[in-house]
Amino acid sequence: MKTAFGFPNLAVEVGMSEVESRRAFLEKVASTVFAGMVLGGQPVKAGAEPAKVELPPRPPDGPILPELEYEDVLLRMQRDLERALNKGTTPKWVMVIDTRKCVGCHACTISCAVENKLPPGVVYRPVVEEQVGVYPQVTWKFLPRPCMQCDNPPCVPVCPVGATWKREDGIVEIDYDACIGCRYCLVSCPYQARTFDFGENWTQNTPGQGQMPYEELPTFEWGEVHVRKEGVIPNSPVGNARKCSFCLHRIEHGLLPQCVTTCIGRATFFGDASDPESLVFQLIHQPNVMRLKEELGTEPRVYYLV
Repeated sequence: MKTAFGFPNLAVEVGMSEVESRRAFLEKVASTVFAGMVLGGQPVKAGAEPAKVELPPRPPDGPILPELEYEDVLLRMQRDLERALNKGTTPKWVMVIDTRKCVGCHACTISCAVENKLPPGVVYRPVVEEQVGVYPQVTWKFLPRPCMQCDNPPCVPVCPVGATWKREDGIVEIDYDACIGCRYCLVSCPYQARTFDFGENWTQNTPGQGQMPYEELPTFEWGEVHVRKEGVIPNSPVGNARKCSFCLHRIEHGLLPQCVTTCIGRATFFGDASDPESLVFQLIHQPNVMRLKEELGTEPRVYYLV
């Protein structure tokens, strides 16, 4: 006689009932388990003390995890900045942007607008977005684009009144009092890095609102106090060309540019390119560095890691 699965029913063949065969099986299992309850190969005796287990020696006092040799690049750049300001010679400011780290959060754009009290339509550091790939393998690339502070700036020679010039430290400056608003410099810039202040405010034409107090706060671009008000007012940027200054007012007081300190991906670097010990000096000599539109001969001071 066979079981439901086709195997011979040994219990029936030897004259045992189903219940008797099941009971015999369970007794054998129980005896096997009891025989296996030994410690160190010896049976466990009632009332016997358990064998002592030797624990590994306790490690000496101190951190369990090894100390990581890591330092935030902001601290490194801050030291580089202090050294550049105190070395006695004019630094050569440059900016390096790692496009591999930029996540397109636009934090640099917003912090720049807050730092410089920028009105509507005036953006110093936009982030250019590009969609690449073919569906479904599509991704985005981001390219922050401040003023390039060119060593051969096309915007300088076209100004009819000499309101913009190249500083010895590499920054291209604008004199708001001298600027007549002709916008020749906007047209000549191949990077579209210059904008124009038409005098608009964020709360303009808001019913029952009027200009808010924060819109009248002064800015400190170019190391001077500027108040945005209508009319011919000394140092007013209204009616003038405007652009990124590498936060010159911060640099002169020992602070990094606002976009550098705000970048959540640590994708923006700033420092003195004439200092071999600086971080930016090391970065601009990497094999994967490039500059925008180098073929135009503008010699931009903003480098990109790709």
